[in-house]
Amino acid sequence: MTDSSFRGPPPADPGFGVYVHWPFCKAKCPYCDFNSHVRHTPPDQGRFVAAFRAEIAHMRARTGQRRTQSVFFGGGTPSLMAPETVGAILEAIDAAWPLDARAEVTLEANPTSVEASRFRGFRAAGVNRVSLGVQALDDTALKALGRMHTADEALAAVAVARAAFERVSFDLIYARPDQSPDAWRTELERAIGEGCEHLSLYQLTIEEGTPFAALHRAGKLMVPDGDHARALWDVTQDVTLAAGMPAYEISNHARPGAESRHNLLYWRYGEYAGVGPGAHGRIDTDEGRRATSTERGPEDWLARVERAGHGLVVDEKLSRSEQSDEYLLMGLRLAEGIDRDRYVRLSGQDFAPDRVAALREEGMIEELAGGRLRATTRGFPVLDAIVADLAA
Repeated sequence: MTDSSFRGPPPADPGFGVYVHWPFCKAKCPYCDFNSHVRHTPPDQGRFVAAFRAEIAHMRARTGQRRTQSVFFGGGTPSLMAPETVGAILEAIDAAWPLDARAEVTLEANPTSVEASRFRGFRAAGVNRVSLGVQALDDTALKALGRMHTADEALAAVAVARAAFERVSFDLIYARPDQSPDAWRTELERAIGEGCEHLSLYQLTIEEGTPFAALHRAGKLMVPDGDHARALWDVTQDVTLAAGMPAYEISNHARPGAESRHNLLYWRYGEYAGVGPGAHGRIDTDEGRRATSTERGPEDWLARVERAGHGLVVDEKLSRSEQSDEYLLMGLRLAEGIDRDRYVRLSGQDFAPDRVAALREEGMIEELAGGRLRATTRGFPVLDAIVADLAA
């Protein structure tokens, strides 16, 4: 990331959004630790719609009146839902928190679940942005990642998506075993050539509890070391910047104006209601900001909602220090950085001057006019350490 990739200051109000979790997948990828589940019998979507309606109504009673700027259907594989299911959930959201006329409505999809007719159905239901889990444009890598599609099938899915939606994004995973910087450059340039407005580019991480973690412990799966991973990260920044898609967040790249509004709401520490199995939220109530999460198991969530009207298992008030820590952790991921005055309002105190001075002198952060603080190109690869230092 270079200085030319930084965008202007954000709006004063990050807004309100809704995250909807659909937890079902056709298969579980070996690197994935998301709340996703494989079922041999298709779920009763009508029953789930009724439960979503109930949980949305419960959350509306907690938040009061809001206007929805963004909705994100995540998973799992939300594109396995019937378009009618998506439409019914959007109707319930609109009834609870009216959708803004320009609301962004994103749905995640896998290339294996893409059909032109289904995508037209999602568009008619109110989805206006799709995010495709392509993950690689190399068939050997796709097989190693446990994906069920080929590179050609993925690109065909991208073409279908672009014909149905004005806004299309897709994901790629890099820092894969044996991946060279030159090979990654070629793959990334091919991806950019597809003409999408947004790319999410994630370094492969080994998550505890996954099959990849077991293979890694056994010495059967090797990932790039720190220097190699940094070289791949440098390639990522160079190629995307040259293509006019600089990073606006550590792992997300977009053409100007094409940033994910929903994800920006998270990173700017806005308010969002989380509904569905295992969904997390941050909502503002008369008691202050609260962290919420729901029962992870799909069937357990369903039973809990049908019994109690919601699936919440966590509903905790966040302290000022917890809020300021979350704002710092999320906001410094952004090229635009954080509003230092807002941090002070949340925490009740400013950063220690000596820590700010030391990080600035090391070239890790920089202070901007208007009271903003951001990480530099040098600082982004060690952002966790910067956050820990500032929050200490």
